[in-house]
Amino acid sequence: MHRIGLADGSLLIAKASAGAARAIDLRVEGRMLGLLRASGLPTPAVVAAEHDLLVMEHVKTDASRGRGVEEHAGDLLASLHANLSPDGRFGLGGDNAIGSLPQPNGWMGDWAGFFGERRLAPMLESARGVGAINDSLAARVESLMARLGELVPSRPPASLIHGDVWGGNVLACEGRIAAFIDPAPYFAHAEVELAFITLFSTFGRAFFDRYAERVGVEMFDPREFERSRRDLYNLYPLLVHCTLFGAGYAGQVAASLARLGF
Repeated sequence: MHRIGLADGSLLIAKASAGAARAIDLRVEGRMLGLLRASGLPTPAVVAAEHDLLVMEHVKTDASRGRGVEEHAGDLLASLHANLSPDGRFGLGGDNAIGSLPQPNGWMGDWAGFFGERRLAPMLESARGVGAINDSLAARVESLMARLGELVPSRPPASLIHGDVWGGNVLACEGRIAAFIDPAPYFAHAEVELAFITLFSTFGRAFFDRYAERVGVEMFDPREFERSRRDLYNLYPLLVHCTLFGAGYAGQVAASLARLGF
C-alpha cells in the first residue's frame, strides 16, 4: 500500500499486485469493493483498477474500538445481509479470492452443496497439497462433508456477505466504522460471516447483541449457531489458513471436528 498526495491536499491509496502468484487481478477486487459499496456497506471508493494496480480513496482512521464501533458494525452487517440474491441461489456472478487463494463462486441452489463443493472441497485439496493436512484429518473433513445436508439448512436466505471480516479489514474512526476493505463477497448463509468474526475475535458481545436485535431470531438464533454451526462454518477459514500458513492450524481443524462429533 502506498499513499499518494494530490495537489488539493487529498490522499489516495495505491495497492500493487503481489505478483504472478496472486489468485486474481486487482480489477476483481475493485469490482468487489464496488459491489459492497453499492449494497450499502462503507468501502473505499475505487478511483482506478488495472490488472496489477488498484487506486482507492484514502479513508481516515484512528485507534477507535469499543462498544460504539461494534454496534455500528452490527448495524452495517445486518443491513448488508438483508441484500438477498434475486433467485435465492448461493454464489456470485464470477469467482474472486480469499486472501491470495482462488474462491470459486459458481451458482448453486442448495446451500449444503455449495458449502461442500465450492468451499470445503477445494480448500481441503489445497491444504493437503501443501502438506498442511494429513490423510487422517482429511478423511474426517470428508466424513463431515458427506453429512452436510444433515448439519446445515438446505435453503437459508442467500445473503450478501463481506467474506473476510477480521480486524485488519475493519477501519474505524471517531467511534464508528469508517470502511471495510479486502472483501471476498458472495451470497451465503449469513452465519458464515458471523462464524468468521468469532474465529478472529473481530467483534465481541456488543456486536452480536446489536446484530441479533436488528435481524431477529428467525434470521439468527444464537443458541443454534453456537451449538454447532459456528465450528462447522469456521472449517473453511481454518483450511484457508492451513493452505496459506501451514500445519499450525491443523490442530484447530481437528478440535473443531471433534466438537462436531467427527
